[in-house]
Amino acid sequence: MALPPLVNYATVAEYCAHYEQVYCRGNIQTFDGIRVFFGAAKFGHTFYESTARDGRKDVFSPVRAQRIDWIKSTLEHQNAELFAGWDKGARRYDATRRVAVVYEDFVVVVAMGLKRDGVLKANFVTCYQADNSIGKIRTSPLWSRLDCLRLLGGAA
Repeated sequence: MALPPLVNYATVAEYCAHYEQVYCRGNIQTFDGIRVFFGAAKFGHTFYESTARDGRKDVFSPVRAQRIDWIKSTLEHQNAELFAGWDKGARRYDATRRVAVVYEDFVVVVAMGLKRDGVLKANFVTCYQADNSIGKIRTSPLWSRLDCLRLLGGAA
């Protein structure tokens, strides 16, 4: 599968403006019709890394940022593999989290919810190159719309 082109900007501000224009102000929908919402505050979590491995993201990652357009491409791709996300706190899979994989080991994670009318919506959580965890992700249970709706109390 052809990879989307990498994006190369000279400054962090340019990547931030791209993210806000395409994602925060855009209308992104998954291939199966779920609107995905993006918060401006997610930019730092998504495109920064921790140098001390303490969880505090303190350095901008050009490698992550170059894949900025892979987020949209992954969400919209009709052949995306969809897995239930892992709830670290509860130590179990959670059908209200959806992990999409299309390109290499690049994953996009969204948290599902319901709009007031009971229709599914999603909030962008993160994306990353899952070099160390892709094997575990690919053996996770497949994401199920029905299970997700059941957990959220929505109609199937």
